[in-house]
Amino acid sequence: MPPRILFVCLGNICRSPLAEAILRRDAEARGVDIQIDSAGTGDWHTGELPDRRARQVGIARGCRMEMRARQVKSSDFKEFDLVIPMDLANERELRSWRGADPGRIRLATSFDPASPLIEVPDPYYGDLTDFEAVADMLESISQGILSSVVKS
Repeated sequence: MPPRILFVCLGNICRSPLAEAILRRDAEARGVDIQIDSAGTGDWHTGELPDRRARQVGIARGCRMEMRARQVKSSDFKEFDLVIPMDLANERELRSWRGADPGRIRLATSFDPASPLIEVPDPYYGDLTDFEAVADMLESISQGILSSVVKS
């Protein structure tokens, strides 16, 4: 069974769908069989496309950005091998869920030891350059995830 990875941010319209799209693009380019999804700890944007700026940045980097926002559900902790929150607040939220397996929850930046930041910052209140900076981080994180989950 291929590795199953879930990215999580607050609303599932900025960071986590961009992380999902970048990892999917990178896995496909390397021929890696992997299942990838994203979700938010909040439900405000359920059913919506990613933020227009996230779509713009993702598409410019060769990613498909047609996913729809959804909220994390309890079964995610059984269905995914890795649940990857973008920041410490979402990590704490996930660890507090009934049925959460702490061993499956790993902060996104832990996959990029060279990152000077502990968290992937939320670009929602920023501009396009903030989304570009987040995408740069997520591209490094994607490579770290692929190196971590792909057995040579």
